[in-house]
Amino acid sequence: MSNRSFLGLIVLALGLFVAANSVYIVSEYERAVVLRFGKLINPDVEPGLHVKIPLADKLRKFDGRILTTDARPESYYTIENKRLIVDSYSKWRIQDVQKYYKATGGDEAVAANLLASRVANALRDQVGGRTLHEVVSGKRDELMHELTLELNGVANELLGIEVLDIRVKRIDLPEDVSQSVFDRMAADREKEAREYRSKGAEQAEVIRADADRQVAVLEANAYRDAEKVRGEGDATAAATFANAYEQDPNFYAFVRSLTAYKKSFANKGDLMVVDPDSDFFRYLKDINGKK
Repeated sequence: MSNRSFLGLIVLALGLFVAANSVYIVSEYERAVVLRFGKLINPDVEPGLHVKIPLADKLRKFDGRILTTDARPESYYTIENKRLIVDSYSKWRIQDVQKYYKATGGDEAVAANLLASRVANALRDQVGGRTLHEVVSGKRDELMHELTLELNGVANELLGIEVLDIRVKRIDLPEDVSQSVFDRMAADREKEAREYRSKGAEQAEVIRADADRQVAVLEANAYRDAEKVRGEGDATAAATFANAYEQDPNFYAFVRSLTAYKKSFANKGDLMVVDPDSDFFRYLKDINGKK
């Protein structure tokens, strides 16, 4: 290979190197800055294809999408001086690339730590001005909304980032008070259960007494109706017997005597001492019952 050909290859390689280091692409989900000898010359590069000076210019890219910072659990005190362990996270993204780069050096971990520190301080202030009930359930959404608005202004001014949302994943009580709180809750539930059982027993007694009263009324009414029907039946029977007796008194006396004989001599072991001339045997002596 001749010197001219070798020189041509060197020039070509150098040209390719310069071309490769002169062109760069910024995607739509990225934010970028350009430094020239360490000095910021383009604080917010638009997405697309761009050209820079090789070796002199340096490109720094950052993730422009929504990022999540998961803070470690922190201990806070409520206005009642009750300690809580709060585990939270925040959603944010780069708003001002120049401020972001100057404040964090373009390091996402540095930005996350700075934001987490400010979230912890703001949470401490918000929790410290509320009761345990308000923090746990009553006004948690309101607390998070106020906290997001407060931190968004500070973070945008100091870090160049936009805080989109701050949420609490869980709130725990310290281990040294969890058991006492659990015991108190159990005692409250037991007290409530006793009240429910007492009210239930009272209602059961009222229902049982009302049922007994209704049973007594029904039985009394039934006995009254039964006696009335029985009385009417006895009256009807007596009237029937009297009517039959009036139609043939002799026959009625004869039938009644036969019935008496049947009942008297039903058991062979019975012993009856009766005067033979008494009226009891008159139908045995005469078919007409004459004495």
